[in-house]
Amino acid sequence: MDCDQKKTVSGVTLGCKLNYAETSAILQSLVERGWVVVGPKERADLIIVHSCAVTKQAEQKCRQKIRGIVRRNPGSRVVVTGCYAQLNPGLIAGIEGVDAVLGNDEKFDLHNYTRVAASPPPESTVVCVSEVAGFRTAHQACSLPSGYGGLRTRAFLKLQDGCDYGCAYCTIPLARGCSRSVSPDIILRQARMLAESGYREIVLTGVNTGDYRSGRTGFIELLRMLEEVDVPRIRISSLEPDIVTDELISLVAASRNIVPHFHLPLQSGSDRILGAMRRRYRTADYRERLFSAVERIEGCAVGADVMVGYPGESEEDFREMAHFIESLPLAYLHVFSCSVRPGTALAREVGRGERLEVDSQVASRRSALLKEVGERKSEEFRRRHVGRECRVLFEECRQGDSGKLRWSGYSRNYLPVSVEIPAGSESLAGRELRVAIVVAGLQLEGRLLS
Repeated sequence: MDCDQKKTVSGVTLGCKLNYAETSAILQSLVERGWVVVGPKERADLIIVHSCAVTKQAEQKCRQKIRGIVRRNPGSRVVVTGCYAQLNPGLIAGIEGVDAVLGNDEKFDLHNYTRVAASPPPESTVVCVSEVAGFRTAHQACSLPSGYGGLRTRAFLKLQDGCDYGCAYCTIPLARGCSRSVSPDIILRQARMLAESGYREIVLTGVNTGDYRSGRTGFIELLRMLEEVDVPRIRISSLEPDIVTDELISLVAASRNIVPHFHLPLQSGSDRILGAMRRRYRTADYRERLFSAVERIEGCAVGADVMVGYPGESEEDFREMAHFIESLPLAYLHVFSCSVRPGTALAREVGRGERLEVDSQVASRRSALLKEVGERKSEEFRRRHVGRECRVLFEECRQGDSGKLRWSGYSRNYLPVSVEIPAGSESLAGRELRVAIVVAGLQLEGRLLS
């Protein structure tokens, strides 16, 4: 592509960290071929929307976002990809102003983007979506190391794609196929590139990150390799509870750069519902793994996802779940209501009348109650840090009420922390500094230590 013919591209990502890594990888590949990445408020020749389909609400948000983008950018070509595009290409293709719909395999083929951006425009919406059974490789992906503005503090690095766990409610196998992993050589090369580009934290991500296996290299072996990368922080994204073995806990406890933070999806605190969900653990297993992590890893924070309103969930099941969550030393809790997704085992069970959906008002009440529990857990965890010292990676700055600069960032165990420094002081951006915690609110407040 000649300099005077350079086209501009913008990316809009909805959903998980894996989507962000993949969007960044696509944009970077286009940059390497002469494209120019622009911000969301700038006019772009091509806008790539990376969609999510984890819940009905996520799909609705995607549709609203797509229509808004088309309305605000009448001169841009719009491509929609990601899980919603994979699962519902016809519906998305019917949205006026969408020029192409690409599946989760096709989104990495750059010819699809250059074709859509070419003049004259395509006469009809281009739809390229493969069956997930045809997915054979895990395409490499990581955050942009160059060619795109923004502070380089945290990068996402994709380890694997797809999932073999087969949870009854989940659309991931339908949208992304079976579990498959990126070669360790590629992962290490990308990790070193991110470190050399100035990133201070690398977040390891995937659909089922801990299920990583490439040849003889498993997840633990890969982590040991990544420990040798010259980067201050390596953060593991969401892990299935059965992955958190004694060996993994020992590795994180002794590591200089793998941070003490796990996100372990719980989904339900009722063994009966966990069985119906086809999860690979029960509450006793989850409790044992969580307590082992927080007792053996200094300062370890563990967060969880929990689902309310699973079809067939009784009031007794819910009370059992609430009691179980109350007993856990969680740092935070993400609560959401179950969505019955088409094509899943759960949808078939509901369709056959084997499971009755929970009334929406009942699910909302249960959700509100658990959110209160989660807020209380988060507050308790934050308060335990008052009077302690932590290391904070600073990312953002704003003018404080006193005229001073208020810098904010995250501790190694993922607590939001802010400090105030005099106006005109040296920038803290991208620096990991010692902070004494003095106040615990929604965000911890502290003072810099020398």
